Amino acid sequence: MFSITVRDHVMIAHSFRGEVFGPAQRLHGATFVVDATFRRAELDADNIVVDIGLATQELGGVLAELNYRNLDDEPAFAGINTSTEYLAKVIADRLADRVHAGALGEGARGLSGIAVALHESHVAWASYERTL
Repeated sequence: MFSITVRDHVMIAHSFRGEVFGPAQRLHGATFVVDATFRRAELDADNIVVDIGLATQELGGVLAELNYRNLDDEPAFAGINTSTEYLAKVIADRLADRVHAGALGEGARGLSGIAVALHESHVAWASYERTL
């Protein structure tokens, strides 16, 4: 299996519902370093997994939809605890939508999966992996 990973970051604000979250029930901010990994079994005709420039651009576009936003105010997240794990899935799914729409080029149609990891700090992160 071949893979490439591109990295960016996103800054959000949000709060959680539920005692399990303790003080994070109050509004707080988070800055995540975001790694998006694209996988495929065989390289494409150009001997690449996917165009790194396009992958970087599309990850940036997905994150721009979230950046500097209070997720509590976003209709798409109404009533949802936007945990790190949940946000990893949202980002992976939105990247998958862009792959299917052709935004990462024709060669990206041969991708088999995407994994997204959100790093909360140097000691804690969460990830989500999906097939295409």
